[in-house]
Amino acid sequence: MLQVNFLRDNKERVLEGLQKRQFKNLELVDEAIATDEERKKIQFELDSQLSEINKISKEIGLLMKEGKKEEAQSAKSKTAQYKESTSELKSQLDVKEKELINILYQLPNIPNELVKSGISADDNEIIYQSHDVEGLGEGAIPHWELAKKYNLIDFELGVKIAGAGFPVYLGKGARLQRALVQYFLDKNVEKGYMEVNPPHVVNEASGYGTGQLPDKEGQMYYIQADDLYLIPTAEVPVTNLYRDVLLDEKDLPIKNTAFSQCYRREAGSYGAHVRGLNRLHQFEKVEIVRIEKPENSYAVLEEMVEHIKEILSDLELPYRVLRLCGGDTGFASAMTYDFEVWSAAQEMWLEVSSVSNFETFQANRLKCRYKAAGKSQLVHTLNGSAMALPRIMAALLENNQTEEGIKLPKKIAEYARFDMIN
Repeated sequence: MLQVNFLRDNKERVLEGLQKRQFKNLELVDEAIATDEERKKIQFELDSQLSEINKISKEIGLLMKEGKKEEAQSAKSKTAQYKESTSELKSQLDVKEKELINILYQLPNIPNELVKSGISADDNEIIYQSHDVEGLGEGAIPHWELAKKYNLIDFELGVKIAGAGFPVYLGKGARLQRALVQYFLDKNVEKGYMEVNPPHVVNEASGYGTGQLPDKEGQMYYIQADDLYLIPTAEVPVTNLYRDVLLDEKDLPIKNTAFSQCYRREAGSYGAHVRGLNRLHQFEKVEIVRIEKPENSYAVLEEMVEHIKEILSDLELPYRVLRLCGGDTGFASAMTYDFEVWSAAQEMWLEVSSVSNFETFQANRLKCRYKAAGKSQLVHTLNGSAMALPRIMAALLENNQTEEGIKLPKKIAEYARFDMIN
């Protein structure tokens, strides 16, 4: 969430950033500033009257000591009038504060200056590509056919149990999933991330804390009886570990990694591009989360990018890195890098990871600060997928198919304890 003082002091930059995102409701910036001015006026009047009540209360004590009962009684009547007025002012202040928060919740983060203006994924910048890519040629088949041929994933059985988008992994398919999870976690721990095992459901405050609510409410599974949400990513519970926390400077940086199931409704997702593992309602992912001092966050973002590149190199998959344009950058992010692997059988790029710097946007919602030299300030939060499994699995199956079967990359074969699927 943007701070209203930032809107006021940097209005031109804010409007320029929102236009980069193709954000239409620019009037919300002026509404937020005006609402805050109204809030401050009410707060000033309330503080003035509370100060007057305090002053009169002291006078009443002196008047009673001096035996001036009539004057003391008159002062008490005045105090009663002020108390009635302050009660109304408190109600007005509460309404105005809620109005302000509701406006601020509608404003997305301001993109970093390096983020280019753009409308959609077509406008994203390719900043790195590991290999020239090409299809596998005649006879290559997509992963959903490979999964059926080698009895790795049963999509129809998942439909029977839960519905489309909930696959069942079998045999070597299940073992490969487990191997990938363990490999990703080990790589992250080697880089200094502390592994945590968070809940897979969160409350409303947690959803608001990381920006899923109210922006992505329609994409989340909601458990009405318990007022809880199934997590769309481990980022949500892990980052919320630090909600309402005042950290000490020596506590930073904080580096966490977590494996979880992820649940997304993916409303409106249809067509060939979502077939098989390309888009699911339930999938597995390993996440990395960083809590950083503001001056370090962009160097850390680049460090996280290099970490993901190393993982993809170990997987021996052709990949590319894109810096998202304003129109394709997520609501809470100031800058995002997407990683895509090449699906040789489908002859298309598949997104497998996003690494983002949220600057203070999440921290302001979370009320996560750190104290240095006697002063507290908001931290910067970052997160990334390291990695999301479904499309990694799809690319591994498709890119490594041979006449004898599917030959796994050496690093993953060591974890899976088999190197060939046939």
